[in-house]
Amino acid sequence: MKFDSPLFDRIRVKPDKDRRRKTEGPCCEWADCKEKATHRAPKGRGREKDYWRFCLQHVREYNQSYNYFAGMNDAAVLAYQKDAITGHRPTWKMGTGKGGTRASFNEFDNRADPFGLFGESVRAEQQARAEARPIRNAERKALDTLGLEPGVTAVQVKARFKELVKRHHPDVNGGDRSTEDRLVEIIQSYNYLKSVGFA
Repeated sequence: MKFDSPLFDRIRVKPDKDRRRKTEGPCCEWADCKEKATHRAPKGRGREKDYWRFCLQHVREYNQSYNYFAGMNDAAVLAYQKDAITGHRPTWKMGTGKGGTRASFNEFDNRADPFGLFGESVRAEQQARAEARPIRNAERKALDTLGLEPGVTAVQVKARFKELVKRHHPDVNGGDRSTEDRLVEIIQSYNYLKSVGFA
């Protein structure tokens, strides 16, 4: 019989059981325990990535007596819990930068605050800015067409526009087109005020 025959290379025999040598796992690290270590348990604060290896019975005993905050006073525990809310990352109060100076609304955006999201101080600042800027003749004429004074807010302009459109629209006046020219002036004035950021 020749062992270097190509036929022997093609023969496969299925073994009746797995004949590979089994490697034994680590033993339990509990004192005087010879059981196989099947579970991990954390070693404690400051060593979060290190683990003990215990059998099931000893890992249960260890977990019942485990205290992450052992050795910490109450103030340190409260500080740790407060930092845990933000994932132990540095934070600062809303409206302040890392430099500690409060950023104003004008630095971020020059538009109006129609919903009052940024508080009364910002609204007062916007009103003062609106009063401080000079009113052009075209703006003054548009405000006169709507019957308003130069110090009005965008909300007042819009409300007055709606009121005048309802009053001068031909459908409200029974199809009378005599006020149609006045309605066109009102719409043009409002559109101009919108384009310059007044409304």
